[in-house]
Amino acid sequence: ITALTDITGSFEEAVAETGRVLAVTGQVLPSTLHDVKLVADVATPDKSVVVKGESEIPLAAGQVRRVWLEPSNPLAFPPALQAILNADLVIMGPGSLFTSILPNLLVPELAAALRATRGLKFYVCNVATQPGETDGFSCGYHVKTLEKHLGGRLFDVIVCNFNFNGSLPENVSWVRPDPGLEESYPVYFADLQDVQNPWRHDSTKLAKSLVDL
Repeated sequence: ITALTDITGSFEEAVAETGRVLAVTGQVLPSTLHDVKLVADVATPDKSVVVKGESEIPLAAGQVRRVWLEPSNPLAFPPALQAILNADLVIMGPGSLFTSILPNLLVPELAAALRATRGLKFYVCNVATQPGETDGFSCGYHVKTLEKHLGGRLFDVIVCNFNFNGSLPENVSWVRPDPGLEESYPVYFADLQDVQNPWRHDSTKLAKSLVDL
């Protein structure tokens, strides 16, 4: 995308061209056209550090406590706002909690559109933890982290994997459901695991579950 931005002279056009090059089904819309940097407050065994850059955050070898954008309050991309407001269903996740999902939701207008849309909002929780980001996180803690950053409830349904068979890579654990989560949200449990890579979702299983819902 960076190279195509230089070639086309436009980040918006670079995103569109990337979709064409990769034969992406559907339309890819950026959350903002502003040049923003993701920043995190990370607690390491010795001290708390501020880490800048999406790729650098998981390498800090600590617990991410909070993330934010610099500069703060970037304007949202209008077509992205329109797509959310017109949607019948908005699916958030799966993906890296602090470096993929939250950065988009930290764009104030985009978060406001998600609250305003009449479409149902599903959060698809990860099958397994991500080293350097969500070590030891349960499904409920993923949701609580999102609520903490966004100032309250956002989702209508939580989708959570319920198959914990198979071997995981070192320093990776299952994201398991919490009994208390069902007291706050409707939770849909299903076998969403990829047999070959059990720490990931099976896209066909996940798609079928979402269609069934």
